[in-house]
Amino acid sequence: MKQPEILKGHFQLTFWTCILSLFSASTLFAQSFEELNHLEGNKTKTYYSNGSKEQAETMAKRCDNVISFYKSLINFEPTVTLLVLSPDDWSKYTKFPVYGMPHYDDVKTLIVASEDNDFWKSFIPPLDQLPKELAQQISKTYSDKNNSLSMRDFFDLLAIHELGHAFHEQGGLTMQRKWMGELFANILLHTYIAEKEPELLPALTVFPQMVVSSTNKSELKFTTLNELENNYDLIGQKYPKNYGWYQCRWHKAAGEIYDSGKTKAFKKLWLALKKQNELLDDAAFEKLLSKKVHKSAANVQLKWDE
Repeated sequence: MKQPEILKGHFQLTFWTCILSLFSASTLFAQSFEELNHLEGNKTKTYYSNGSKEQAETMAKRCDNVISFYKSLINFEPTVTLLVLSPDDWSKYTKFPVYGMPHYDDVKTLIVASEDNDFWKSFIPPLDQLPKELAQQISKTYSDKNNSLSMRDFFDLLAIHELGHAFHEQGGLTMQRKWMGELFANILLHTYIAEKEPELLPALTVFPQMVVSSTNKSELKFTTLNELENNYDLIGQKYPKNYGWYQCRWHKAAGEIYDSGKTKAFKKLWLALKKQNELLDDAAFEKLLSKKVHKSAANVQLKWDE
């Protein structure tokens, strides 16, 4: 399906570049949270900007629930401090330049925005320029209580993806491939939502489906997993639309893995990556995923180019 012109413009924005760069470039440079409010009553240590208590309560509860859910599956829980920040406080507590992008830094801190923002709004397409069916799906999924389009629900869920990186980094997993690190975080995100907050599945899945179905692969410079491994930083920095296509395919693959293996698939993946410390070649990695996790996990590598 040919990519609509309006979608091309949106997906060439910095969103997926941000996802890539945050893993290496975002670091807290203010360790004290004295200027923020401390939210009491949650297991996840949480601080928030003035006027953001309601959002902080929602996010802290979700983090608690995600961590509790996965502790029951894998007997592990990461240590995370949650910051829910206003635009004014953002630059005080993170070097990450784009307000609104959830990210997990290298000092075990998960940072999210408290307010709707221009970055989120930049991904709202003009519905009158989209195919009718697609426009209706977007409108139904991403309309807020005022019947205005908002991407908050999608971006709030990406915080769970970032929490997934806390799990595999603090859990000491050998991810084997860069793409597996991203796929793992998406599996963790999709599995939790499907199991505990299924009413949010549309908010999680419509955007990736929209990207994959509307992208013409012939227009992408990189399409294979090996090309991704060899050009990971380059793709994120120079080809954000291309990187976004990879991310959205991993989102879709995560849903397929959950549908095939449910929570057992995630637990088996955790154990397989935990036990396999030595790096494997493609054939051995495919065999590990197929035998120790689920065929659907191995198919990400086997059937990627089909």
